[in-house]
Amino acid sequence: MPKANKKGPSKFLRFTSVAFQMGGTIFLGNYLGKWLDAKYDKDFWETTITLLSVFASMYLVISQVIKVSKEDD
Repeated sequence: MPKANKKGPSKFLRFTSVAFQMGGTIFLGNYLGKWLDAKYDKDFWETTITLLSVFASMYLVISQVIKVSKEDD
């Protein structure tokens, strides 16, 4: 009988939650950009902050993948 993993959630659960984290980060960045566009009557905040949030979420995903791969070693 295989032993249960006592180190925490499985890799499948960790990477499933990454998708929700990435989507939430991008959504909040887009929402903030829309709000800033409306508040300051500009038209560049939404695209700029959405793009920054995409890069930030990609950084978070890559850093989590690196962390998981180091745990396997």
